[in-house]
Amino acid sequence: MGIASINPATGETLKVFEPLTDEAIATALERSQQAFERHRRTSFAQRAERMQRAAQILIDRKAEFAKLMTLEMGKPIGAAIAEVEKSALVCRYYAEHAAEFLADVSIPTDGDSFVRYQPIGAVLAVMPWNFPFWQVFRFAAPALMAGNVGLLKHASNVPQSALAIAEVFDQAGFETGAFQTLLIGADRVAQLVADERVKAATLTGSEPAGASLASHAGAAIKKTVLELGGSDPFIVMASADLDAAVAMAVTARMINNGQSCIAAKRFIVQEAIADAFTQKLVERYAALKVGDPLLPDTQIGPLATPAILQDLVHQVQRCIEAGGKILIGGDISALPTQQDERLRRGNFYPPTIVADLPTEAAIAKDELFGPVAMVFRVPDLEAAIALANDTPFGLGASAWTTVDAERDRLINDIEAGSVFINSMVKSDPRLPFGGIKRSGYGRELGAQGIYEFVNIKTVWVKSSDV
Repeated sequence: MGIASINPATGETLKVFEPLTDEAIATALERSQQAFERHRRTSFAQRAERMQRAAQILIDRKAEFAKLMTLEMGKPIGAAIAEVEKSALVCRYYAEHAAEFLADVSIPTDGDSFVRYQPIGAVLAVMPWNFPFWQVFRFAAPALMAGNVGLLKHASNVPQSALAIAEVFDQAGFETGAFQTLLIGADRVAQLVADERVKAATLTGSEPAGASLASHAGAAIKKTVLELGGSDPFIVMASADLDAAVAMAVTARMINNGQSCIAAKRFIVQEAIADAFTQKLVERYAALKVGDPLLPDTQIGPLATPAILQDLVHQVQRCIEAGGKILIGGDISALPTQQDERLRRGNFYPPTIVADLPTEAAIAKDELFGPVAMVFRVPDLEAAIALANDTPFGLGASAWTTVDAERDRLINDIEAGSVFINSMVKSDPRLPFGGIKRSGYGRELGAQGIYEFVNIKTVWVKSSDV
């Protein structure tokens, strides 16, 4: 079966690729090993020069790359341009800071002791379709700057983006084979993990995919980093700046057409302001423009695949069956795209708000991947924190308050890899990113991200007698 690039706005097949054969995979692995032996011996200055070139290529070709992403997975073109720019930013960040992060660290002992950080080899990256460039570059920039080499198994619906990323690193002057895209199906991942030339793996994606990769890596005793799903809470206390919270709530939920692990998904609002918050949220949802993602004024594009659309339809139905009330949206037939012959086959879903959903319902704890928000009312801070934590996930959390005591409780008691106060959850090259519980383990970005795939080597040298 071929690996197809399909426009989710129209259903048009753009291009089909044949998956790599076993022979081609073997060749790529050998090329990767040879590249590592050369790349590991380059200086930080040499790597930084190449990484800065990669950043410049991204900026110079951002319109081209952005259009490619939009055509393959449907994100609005403005968001796609911003994603390419952010990918360049992470390249520059590690080009500028890797040498500092990985410098020897002296430790006082009775000898000459220090810690040295060294690369480990080829790292397999299994990456998702929702941020086709950013997810890859936030792995690749620190990995390559540390002296490792990368093998990319990208999501099968974004093959052209995957090939374009490899082209960027090639054009930037990295060793031949230092970063390779492997157009293969998920059924080949176990084979790669088992190969001795692959030293570690990282995955961003679903829980089942993460569990599968981790099990294969565990059998081979290889390290993994997993960034999985999230059902992130967005808590609004009565003390919050309501208008600011509502405005950010829309952005936080609708980023990437609602298809983001760290998108706000459960809006937990204190009873005293719940009516006002919900009314304002409905008004803003009603004003959102759904349509062709290549048009600059489109705010909500299609979901990435028909399967994702059908999953969301089913989840919203489960919300209704559990007692939830649809305040706006939920009806695909009412979308303006249904009147457009070109877009009628697209995977569009309307901005939707579900209220009055019982908190004990199983669907209330699930991750909804699309432009659907669930609104819950709570009497006080204790209830807000309890509900925020009542999920198997623990990726990020946004909380809105102007009371210092509430802020401190929220920071300390919410179970998540990150807590943002009076702002939406977002990734930043300077800050470690990752989750706890079923949202995964390990960290990307920041200094912590570059330490995940290095050998933290202890060195002790006996002091010379005087």
